[in-house]
Amino acid sequence: MGWEGVNVGFGFTGSFCTYEKVMPAMEELIREKANVIPVFSDATATMDTRFGKAKDWKARVEELTGKEIIRTIVDAEPIGPKGLVDLMIIAPCSGNSMAKLANGITDDPVLMAAKAHLRNDRPVLLGIATNDGLGNNAKNLAYLLNAQNIFLVPFGQDDPYRKVNSLVSHMDLILPAGECTLQGEQMQPVIQSYNQD
Repeated sequence: MGWEGVNVGFGFTGSFCTYEKVMPAMEELIREKANVIPVFSDATATMDTRFGKAKDWKARVEELTGKEIIRTIVDAEPIGPKGLVDLMIIAPCSGNSMAKLANGITDDPVLMAAKAHLRNDRPVLLGIATNDGLGNNAKNLAYLLNAQNIFLVPFGQDDPYRKVNSLVSHMDLILPAGECTLQGEQMQPVIQSYNQD
């Protein structure tokens, strides 16, 4: 399938170390002529970290997409009623956002965008990045794996000996996983190994 003319919401949440791995997917969507609507979580929009300043990420994404980033719950809510997107991608999807999504908590622009989109019986694709995916968040991951219209970019243990509970999606698979998602299919295998040094 092609991405030309497909409306894609692209939500960033607070797994800051993963942003550089996610950006090529957004860039490829733009090259493939998808209409990308960016949404930032509160953390993404406000926090400066060792992985970059919030204002710099904002400028980079807005320049790439040619659109102003959705940064408030109020501005994210119309995604549902207006049917603005065909697919909502959340990548990276932090453990915090994953837990809130699994438990119906909508206190953030990205979560509102997902909730508003799901009300239209349309798909959400998660590229997870969480240090507790096999710990406290394992129950939320299990719930989301079985939730209607929720799909996951294949993931694995990125550092199984030093961070035993950490799970990160293979962000280079966002586009092929998105193609499967738009056809109502979970890309398989959903659990894929990382090459360890």
